[in-house]
Amino acid sequence: MVRITEELLRRRAEHNNCEIFSLEEISLHQQEIERIELLDKLCRELKILYLQSNLIPKIGMSFGKSLWFTSSSKQPMETIYHWNANKENVSRLKKLEYLNLALNNVTKIENLEGCESLQKLDLTVNFVGDLTSIESLRGNYHFKELYLTGNPCTEYDGYREYVVATLDHLKWLDGKEIDKSERILAKQDYERIRKKIICQQKEYDKKREKEKDYTEKKKSEKEKHVTNETVTDNINNIINTEKGETEEEKRYWQEKTDYTPESRIELHQHIEEKRKQREKTEDERLGRNKPPKETRFFADDGRVLNINQGKWEFELNDDEENNKFVLDLPCFKYLDTSLIDVDVQPLFCRVTVKGKVFQLTLSDEVNPDCSSAKRSQTTGHLIVEMPKVKQVVKPLRNLPAKQNMLSNYNKTQEKDAQLSSPQKNDKVVHHQRLEIEPNTNGDMDFSKIVEHNKSGNKQAVNQKEVINEVAESSFVDDPDVPPLI
Repeated sequence: MVRITEELLRRRAEHNNCEIFSLEEISLHQQEIERIELLDKLCRELKILYLQSNLIPKIGMSFGKSLWFTSSSKQPMETIYHWNANKENVSRLKKLEYLNLALNNVTKIENLEGCESLQKLDLTVNFVGDLTSIESLRGNYHFKELYLTGNPCTEYDGYREYVVATLDHLKWLDGKEIDKSERILAKQDYERIRKKIICQQKEYDKKREKEKDYTEKKKSEKEKHVTNETVTDNINNIINTEKGETEEEKRYWQEKTDYTPESRIELHQHIEEKRKQREKTEDERLGRNKPPKETRFFADDGRVLNINQGKWEFELNDDEENNKFVLDLPCFKYLDTSLIDVDVQPLFCRVTVKGKVFQLTLSDEVNPDCSSAKRSQTTGHLIVEMPKVKQVVKPLRNLPAKQNMLSNYNKTQEKDAQLSSPQKNDKVVHHQRLEIEPNTNGDMDFSKIVEHNKSGNKQAVNQKEVINEVAESSFVDDPDVPPLI
């Protein structure tokens, strides 16, 4: 039996972003549901409800009454109306417009008076024999379509005329439109048709009682002849079913039975039992029912074992520059982080992902207190950083290029200075900057470029005389050239 739960409703509400408080349409077909529940509490905004191909026997919640009598008289003191909480409730869905209950076990139309907006009801291939129960739909003024094809009540004499005359607002019955003339003719002979329908209902109720007694007797006989099958018999049955149906299965499917709610439930139970038997024997044959093997984290001598139950393609990098291990474990991108457990120990790292263990030994001892575990937001991978305990002596870092250039430049300057430095016997020569005094005449006097020291006056005078002699010897006075102004 499958029950309607909040989880089931949210799974079926994917088109509404899994929100059920504002849900207007939901499909719960082919779920083997036997009871309608929670819809009136969690889905008050429902307009369309699909419940076909289930095992639902009743619609809505029944509204009964209790009569209280005094001790002195047999007259009822008061009448108390109550809700039967053991049955389903659909009548609180005030906005429900379409209800599909085809291929279920419904025997009576009831408790839909509260569905004020109900326009269409589909009860195709059910077991509705109480045709007079449609009178409960007279107060549903928006009700337009009704489908009762495949129900026992459709075989009653005067079925269509009775439904047409009873429901004044109905426009379609079993996919056929109702004309005004058809309704007028049906109402003219309504009382006689209703009496005939009631008589046929009583006959059908007697038939149903016999069918119930027959199914109960058959069920008790079946329980007496039930024997326990061994595992080998089950395996042989599976082999036989792979080749073809067994004799017992052939007899079951060829046996003629009445189509009743009990037979339909029995059919579903038989299919479910066979499915469970096949799964059980298959598990036993393949050894799936064996208890899970205990995970060993350490060897007998105390060594840490490497474990990779999830068969992850991990990466362990030894970051020598930062003196730490970096573990990259690929996890699913949308895996919830709460399903991951990380345990870092001095000599190994253990990660548990959804019950599957990953354990890796480390070549060097690490510091668990300084370790960190992070998830990548793009890939979802788990990154575990484990700093080592032993410190590593590192070489000095290379200086930048500019500093290297400056150092090389300084070295070349020192070498030049050493080469150009005078020896002990040589005289020290002091170099001074050249300065040119401003000249008011506009002519530059090159004679003052070299400073005349006391020791070098004679040498400077001799150089000046030589320059003048060279200038006079090379000078030619041309009379045609005008004088400079």
